Amino acid sequence: MTFFAPIVTITWLTFHEARRRSMVLAAVLLGAAFLLLYGSGVWFVVQELAERNAPALVSSQVYNLLTLAGLYVVHLIIVMLTIFAAVDTVAGEITSHTIQTIVTRPLRRWHILLGKWLGFAGMLLLVLALLAGGVLLLLGAIAGYTPPNAAAALGLLAVEILVLLALSLLGGTQLSTLTNGVVLFMLYGLAFVGAWVEQVGAIVQSRAAVQLGIIASLLMPVEALWRRAASLLQPPLAQAIPSPFSGVSVPSDAMVVYAMVYALVALTLALHSFGRRDL
Repeated sequence: MTFFAPIVTITWLTFHEARRRSMVLAAVLLGAAFLLLYGSGVWFVVQELAERNAPALVSSQVYNLLTLAGLYVVHLIIVMLTIFAAVDTVAGEITSHTIQTIVTRPLRRWHILLGKWLGFAGMLLLVLALLAGGVLLLLGAIAGYTPPNAAAALGLLAVEILVLLALSLLGGTQLSTLTNGVVLFMLYGLAFVGAWVEQVGAIVQSRAAVQLGIIASLLMPVEALWRRAASLLQPPLAQAIPSPFSGVSVPSDAMVVYAMVYALVALTLALHSFGRRDL
């Protein structure tokens, strides 16, 4: 227990520090506004479908599309919030020299960085549970609809957080706050564009385009995790109907394993880099 005590302490302090940030409060308030707007939209759609006596199959497809749209917004919120929350946690403290007041005996540097990773992960996973859980609860309460494989899909969104946090901490050990933020956003932008290149390449049967999209996903597997989650949330019939969320080229389980290893390697490199960094 003594071995883990410093990590638990840093995790607890980081969680509460992150929770007290005005950015998190703004995200929670705007998240509540999003859920209110989303729930209202779902209610109006349900009423319209009822008035038109829409067949159950049509209603199910509409509800599935609403599910994907809502969770895609949650996915984007989580990506942005993770980057903004953690991008300054190491680089900013090194620049301001506040890190020197923390790196003291008996704390070791890897205790601090691992505790920060766990603390931010706990806070962001809680936000994910509130937002994604709100979307699913609203759909269930208003439309009586539950998408398939919801738990597995939310697990993939949780892995997104772990990947981004590890990469953000790794960048923070070597780059300034601004540079780290730019790198993270550019990598996500490359992955986002690469995902669409892969989809279009699969439609037109361009092997080179598909491979290019896969390479982009390997550089930053976050968007691939979302596409895998979107695929799990759709029944087979919904995947056959063209929509912004239907995918011709769906990431495999191997990509999910790769993303987990990616997060672990990035975190390990961050721990090593921080341990050797001059403060």
